[in-house]
Amino acid sequence: MLPIGDQNPTRGTPFVNYLLLFANIAAFVWQYLLISAGGEAWVIPGYGLVPTRFVADPTGEAFTILTSMFMHGGFGHLAGNMLYLYIFGDNVEDAMGHFRYLAFYLLCGIGAGLAQVAIGPDSTIPMVGASGAIAGTLGGYMVLYPRAPITLLNPVPLLWLFFGLFIVLPAWLVIGMWFIWNLLSGVGQLGMADAGGVAFFAHVGGFIAGMLLVRSMVVRRIERGRWTGWRPPPRGDSPWASRSPRSYR
Repeated sequence: MLPIGDQNPTRGTPFVNYLLLFANIAAFVWQYLLISAGGEAWVIPGYGLVPTRFVADPTGEAFTILTSMFMHGGFGHLAGNMLYLYIFGDNVEDAMGHFRYLAFYLLCGIGAGLAQVAIGPDSTIPMVGASGAIAGTLGGYMVLYPRAPITLLNPVPLLWLFFGLFIVLPAWLVIGMWFIWNLLSGVGQLGMADAGGVAFFAHVGGFIAGMLLVRSMVVRRIERGRWTGWRPPPRGDSPWASRSPRSYR
């Protein structure tokens, strides 16, 4: 099922999230133009994160952790990542503030890259994509707003008769299923030949980094009951009501 939006409005404009969306798209266009001009042999190998090179020279290759976060393997890869970032990133930025959110995003991306290197230090396959940093954003979102309603596109036409074209599920279930699928897929790849594909453990590492970091980086008060907490509020309480005495940082 594909998420297409959430029902969790923000209180301000997510300038950094928009900037990250633009930076990723601009980097992909730049990457495409360079490859089209004959740079296929050096663009992704040179700016992607190659575990075996990083292990051999971590100081010299450290920059590739950052450059790889803004590169993608194709339009579908970019589109999927940007959709998730657009849906979930704005609320995390709203809770943290602009600069803390940017630091959070980059730290999650670094954690994701290091996790993938730790799992496959001998790999010679370049890793590219914002998936690890965005996975951290998903982890942060799930901690902050576990019950936020997420609208998904129902991909099975037969089920449209029972559930309709769109389905609304809580964030903890949507994001939790995403994480479990990535974890199981990553475990299933262990011991297999290094043939490229999806860097599942980068997703896992970024997600865990996001869950661990988010509480320490939230600076704006979040209304208790507005999709926060794992249990619904007592019957009769409005999830939209402002209850500042029970809000938290």
